[in-house]
Amino acid sequence: MERKTGTPKNKAEDRDTRLKAALKANLVRRKQQARARSTEKPAEGQSSEKDS
Repeated sequence: MERKTGTPKNKAEDRDTRLKAALKANLVRRKQQARARSTEKPAEGQSSEKDS
């Protein structure tokens, strides 16, 4: 029987790589959402600024 010889370091590196990729994708998605929100015009009668 052969065992897979994965060291904990490799597993940690794999995890870090996956997390970095997921974080980067999330950041890109959030930036796109923020850009989309900033280009939207507020509906009539609603203001994005708070009244004092």
